[in-house]
Amino acid sequence: MSIDLNKFFSPSNNSPSPEKISNIQNQTPSIEVPKQTIEFSNQAKYKELLEVFEIIMNQLKTKISPIKFNLYFNDSFEIINIEDNRILFKTKTSFIKNQIEQEYKTLILESILDIFGKNLEVIITSEDAEISKIPHPPIPSSNENQQIKSVKDATFKLDLTPSPEDLKNKAESKYINHVNENYNGIIIDKNKTFNNFIVGASNNMAFVTMQAVSIEPSRPNHPGRYPSIYIHSNSGLGKTHLLHSVANGIYENFGDMNICLITAREFMKEMIDSIQNKTLGTFQEKYSEKVDVLMIDDIHELENKHGTQNEFFHIFNELHNKGKQLIFTSDKSPKEIDGIAERIRTRLQWGLVIDIQRPDFETRMAILKRKAYELDLFLSDDIISLIAQNIKTSIRELEGSLIKLSAYSEVMKVDIDMELVRELLMLHDKKNEKKITIDHVIKATSQFYKIQGVDIKSKTRTKSITKARHIAMYLSQKLTNSTLQEIGEGFGGKDHTSVLHGIKKINDQIKINPALSREIVTIENSF
Repeated sequence: MSIDLNKFFSPSNNSPSPEKISNIQNQTPSIEVPKQTIEFSNQAKYKELLEVFEIIMNQLKTKISPIKFNLYFNDSFEIINIEDNRILFKTKTSFIKNQIEQEYKTLILESILDIFGKNLEVIITSEDAEISKIPHPPIPSSNENQQIKSVKDATFKLDLTPSPEDLKNKAESKYINHVNENYNGIIIDKNKTFNNFIVGASNNMAFVTMQAVSIEPSRPNHPGRYPSIYIHSNSGLGKTHLLHSVANGIYENFGDMNICLITAREFMKEMIDSIQNKTLGTFQEKYSEKVDVLMIDDIHELENKHGTQNEFFHIFNELHNKGKQLIFTSDKSPKEIDGIAERIRTRLQWGLVIDIQRPDFETRMAILKRKAYELDLFLSDDIISLIAQNIKTSIRELEGSLIKLSAYSEVMKVDIDMELVRELLMLHDKKNEKKITIDHVIKATSQFYKIQGVDIKSKTRTKSITKARHIAMYLSQKLTNSTLQEIGEGFGGKDHTSVLHGIKKINDQIKINPALSREIVTIENSF
C-alpha cells in the first residue's frame, strides 16, 4: 500500500486562515491551535491519518504477543501527526515510551516503509515528559454523514468513561510499577521489616544473620559478630528488603548510630558531584568519619568504575579499621564481578558471604498468602498453588502477580477465579509436564554430592552416603507424592520405617541448619 504524503501537509510557511482557525476552535474549544499547525479540517486527511495508524497497529498485532501489545499499545499509544517527513506518536508514560523505543521501534519503521514506500523519522513522546505540546487533530463534526475507519486500539475519542481495556491497563500499570525496580537507595522504607519478611529454606541464613546484626551491630569498641556481610542472589529475592529491615532494626535499637543505605550508582553519582563541586574532602569525611553503618546495594555496579573503586577502597578500610558495620548486596558473588580491582574483591570477601537461593514451593505459597492478606484479596488455595507452581524465580514477580489481580478485581468489580487468573497471568497447570520420579530425585542428589546413585540405594552407612540417602528420601516424599512403601522400594527395598526415620531426621535438621536447607533447595531447583 502506498499513501500520498502530500495529503497530510498544508503549503509550507502558510498559516491556517483565520476562518479555518475559528472553525477548528468551534469544533474543539479545549484545543488551542498555534501558528503553522497542520490543518486537519479536511476530513480526507483525517481519515488517511486513521488509516495509517490502523495499518501500523494491525501489523504490530501480528508480530507482538497479545499481552505485550495490550501492555504497550492498547489505549497507551496514539498517532499525533505527520509532518516534514516525520511521524509523531505519543504514549501515556515515559516507561512505555522507553520500552517501545527499545523493543518495537524497528517494527514501527518497517510498517511505515510498507505504507509510504519511504522511510520517515519516528518521534515518540509521552504525556508525563517535559515536551512541547503538539495539538491533537480536531475530531470531525458529528453532523457530517461519513464513514471513518474505526481503530479500536487507538485513543481517538473524547468519551471519558473508561472502557474495559482502560481498566485492564490501569491494573496492568500497578503491576509494572511493582516489578520495575526504581528504588534509588537513599530513603529507608519503614514498611520493610523482619516481621513481614517471609523466611524459608532458601533465605533463612541471610535472615538470621541480618537479624543478629540489627541486635548487635559492629561499632567502635563493641565488635559485632558479623562486621562485614556480603549477600548475593538473583534479582527480586529479598536482598533490598533485608537491607531496609536491618536499617530499621538498628535505628530502633541504636537510635544514635548514623545509618547510610545507598545504591552503588548513587554512591558513584555523589562522588562525581563532589569532584565537580570541589567538595571531595567533604564526601570523604562524610563516609569515613560520620557514617556508623554503611550499606551499599548492587555493589557490582562499581565494575569498571576505577575512580569510584579507589574512593570506596579507602572508605572501606577506614570504616573496617574503626570497627564499624559494613553490609553489601549484589546480583553476583565477589568472584563473579568483572572489572573490579582485586584489592576490592578481597575486601568484599573478608566477612561473611551469603547467597540467597530461589524460594521453594512452600516459601512461595507463604509469600503469596502473606501478600494476599496485606492486599485484602481472597484467593483459594488452588489459585495460590497455581501461581506458586508457575512463578518460581522472583519474589517481586510473585507479589506483582497479586497486585495485578487485586487491581483488576478492584477496577473491574469482579471476583478472582481460576480461569481469570490463568488469563491475566498467562499461567497453566503443571499436569502435562514431565513427572518427577524417585529415580530422578536419586540422580539429582547423587550428582550434587558427587556420589554414585547405587550407593544411595545400597546399605552402606558412611556418614556422607547416609546424609545423601536421607535427603533423597525427604525430596522423594516432597516432590513425587509417593507413599513411604513406594519410596522404600525405590531405595533398594528399604522398610517404610527406615524411610520415615530418614525423612523425620531431615525435617528436624533443616530447622536448625541453614546450610543444609540451602543444599536441599539447590537440589530441588535443579528440577
